[in-house]
Amino acid sequence: MSLPIRLALGLVLSLGIALVACRQRSLTRSGVAGAVLTGTLTLGCGGWAWGLALIAFFVSSNLFTRWRRERKATLAGTFAKGGRRDLFQALANGGVGTILAVLAAALPRPAWAAAFVGALAAATADTWATEVGVLSPTPPRLITTGKQVPAGTSGGITLQGNLAAAGGALFLGTCFYLLTLAESAIGAAMEVQAGPGSHSVTPASGWPVVPLALLGGLAGSALDSLLGATLQGIYRCPRCGKETEHREHCGGPAMRVRGRPWLTNDGVNFLATLSGAVVAGATSLLL
Repeated sequence: MSLPIRLALGLVLSLGIALVACRQRSLTRSGVAGAVLTGTLTLGCGGWAWGLALIAFFVSSNLFTRWRRERKATLAGTFAKGGRRDLFQALANGGVGTILAVLAAALPRPAWAAAFVGALAAATADTWATEVGVLSPTPPRLITTGKQVPAGTSGGITLQGNLAAAGGALFLGTCFYLLTLAESAIGAAMEVQAGPGSHSVTPASGWPVVPLALLGGLAGSALDSLLGATLQGIYRCPRCGKETEHREHCGGPAMRVRGRPWLTNDGVNFLATLSGAVVAGATSLLL
């Protein structure tokens, strides 16, 4: 299948899913644009396994976000998190993977696919850890000091959240592995010859993509927590008293209580996915 056709199919598929998510109030309008951009380029340049793996991340993360939403809002009531995902949040989670897909199309190397899996596994691990960890029966502890903090605090970790992070990374790696097997089988059956406009890059050694996803996912999730506890800008609303990741809350400016103003939650997510890509890609080269 040629690159233009894959791009067109990626556009149609990602637009359909993004519009459904927007109707469910999981994405803003700008978030729809971000999802369409990342989905189209990832499927078009990387292939079906890459594009469907991105969809697996998005759908599973959306399900966990919606799961027991009221209960999580009560438990994390002292810390105001963001709501619907916008353009920057979509790019923060999927941007690294999209860049890797474009690089894979321009300069095919198996390591690009391993790095892609690491990036997406990091995004999945962090999202699952956040959504499941907030329901932990034991209070989270700050990753830097071990001090107990309220549920939902950036940098707080729990055993339940760490197990969810590992599960998310393994889920993404397994999905990608099975998708590459299916894509290869279909391609062989159709006698498709790989070429500049029709190839898709997969890890050369096959099954190691699953442990690579686990390594990249855990590395990215850990870095996300570390940055959340140290450098990420955290603010306090003077009106309601809640801590928030946003500079404005309750219709007015919030006061910074820790971290650096230039490092937002979107920046943390981007760096976390980048670290997952580096860990998984570098490890694949050693293998």
